[in-house]
Amino acid sequence: MELSHILKHRFKLPDDALSDARHLQQEKGGRLGDILVQRQAISETQLLEALSMQYEIPFWPELPMENIMGSEFSKKVSIQFLKRHHMVPLSVPNPTSQSGALEARQAHSEDSVFIIAVNDPSDFNAVDDLTRLLGLTSYKTVLSTRQAILAAINLAFDLNKDSAQQLVQDMEDENDIISQIEDTADLLEDASDAPIIKLVNHVLSQSIKARASDIHIEPYQDSFKIRYRVDGILYDLLSPPKWIQPALTSRIKVMSKLNIAEKRLPQDGRFEVKIGTQMIDVRVSTLPTTFGERVVMRLLNKSSSVFDLSEIGLSPAQLKQLKDLVSSPNGIILVTGPTGSGKTTSLYAVLSSINTSDINIITIEDPVEYQLKGISQIQVNPKIDLTFSRGLRSIVRQDPDVILIGEIRDRETAEIAVQSALTGHLVFSTLHTNDSAGAITRLVDIGIEPFLLSSSLLAVIAQRLVRVLCEHCKEAYKPDMTLQSLGVRPDRLGKYTFYRPKGCDQCFNTGYRGRIGIYEIMLMDNKLKSLVQRTFDAYQIKQEALKQGMVTLRRDGIEKVLRGITSIEEVIRVTQK
Repeated sequence: MELSHILKHRFKLPDDALSDARHLQQEKGGRLGDILVQRQAISETQLLEALSMQYEIPFWPELPMENIMGSEFSKKVSIQFLKRHHMVPLSVPNPTSQSGALEARQAHSEDSVFIIAVNDPSDFNAVDDLTRLLGLTSYKTVLSTRQAILAAINLAFDLNKDSAQQLVQDMEDENDIISQIEDTADLLEDASDAPIIKLVNHVLSQSIKARASDIHIEPYQDSFKIRYRVDGILYDLLSPPKWIQPALTSRIKVMSKLNIAEKRLPQDGRFEVKIGTQMIDVRVSTLPTTFGERVVMRLLNKSSSVFDLSEIGLSPAQLKQLKDLVSSPNGIILVTGPTGSGKTTSLYAVLSSINTSDINIITIEDPVEYQLKGISQIQVNPKIDLTFSRGLRSIVRQDPDVILIGEIRDRETAEIAVQSALTGHLVFSTLHTNDSAGAITRLVDIGIEPFLLSSSLLAVIAQRLVRVLCEHCKEAYKPDMTLQSLGVRPDRLGKYTFYRPKGCDQCFNTGYRGRIGIYEIMLMDNKLKSLVQRTFDAYQIKQEALKQGMVTLRRDGIEKVLRGITSIEEVIRVTQK
């Protein structure tokens, strides 16, 4: 049967959609099915089901990833060839039915059959080339989606990567170490033979796989160490010989287009890498130390989406407070906390929640971490004197409704923020203080008059990040007296199940997977505003806020312990007394 006949009768494809697709095919060429999928007349799954009937080839929506024959084909066939033709060879137990990967996994026959999963069954030449390269005489063909095939290809080549120790060993006789990268290339596709390039690629790919936020290269007198930070904690990754250090540093500096000859001054740069479908922005910072250059790489996954406001860890009461605050027409909302406490992520979630076509939102950041659709974002650039204060002066002339300032660092920025809030703008910004009350003291110390603060400030939100217990391995236990010393009443201890970390393969044996925020929201009500005009002592301001019902960071953390989200040790680690 013709493909069009199957699509019309099986999937009720309208005649006008079919005629439009045929007209486009005559004009520009291409496969009829692909055109219909691109025009969203049918889904890719519907097309593959129709092709399965037409060619009498089984359609497998999922591929059995545990049977990837990575070690057998990834050294014989290039990843580019497989991705270009959207096909992948698999080794699976002899499948006795055509209903898919599930039966292949469950088959009890010990005889394995080579399966070639393809997306285009008419591409016979590519399949013939593949079988000739692999030396296959007997195989079966199945259809699968492009996404499933690409995922299988990436997994196979990732599994076959050399270990870090092996790469270090290969460098013993290696001299040709530098090769410049101009384009953003997939790390899995990099076929370079230079071991130093392989080593850098391996460190990056392993760190990305482990969900690391930073990679540290730390030189010492007779050695150097590579560590990565996962969920806020540093872990050792590799300790190569000292002589590899200059080559490794030079390679990273070449990738980030820094001056490799300058080893006496700090330098900052960036580059992008791609691993599979993930785009990673890497910010590089070098620092000269006694024993060589120290390098830190900040990894930012640009493929991940911005969090929704309900996903960042706010309790229902806090979420309601924040939604009321962000609906205000003017004023300043500050988010405080140390570096890496999730301040920017929270502000992005807030902006996403109010981002509508009738509001003009402009941000000035250092750096712009995520691109937000419908929002104008400005990158600070000190080299051309585009600072927070200078950019902010221009922003207020752009008729904004909402302004996000990446960080209030000096008096001039703070003054413009206050004036903007007093003239009808809603202003969001961050500040480096330990708690919410400390933000008032900091702003007065910068040079802002207390009466201006009391008029413009809506709220100060302090936050920290605690690690979330791994759902696969967390274990229940009875806590000791620690909780009572933290202010939890003894009668509440019996009502809840408490959990502690254990460790498994899913969480790299840490017992934790991911992080969530704990929050302290200090609303500037009339009593607090009046107090700020009389004193800016952080202790007195905090005591007054507690009287008004403010939930402290530690108390919010303890509530997450009671709900089984995190552990007592985590809350104690990130909150001060």
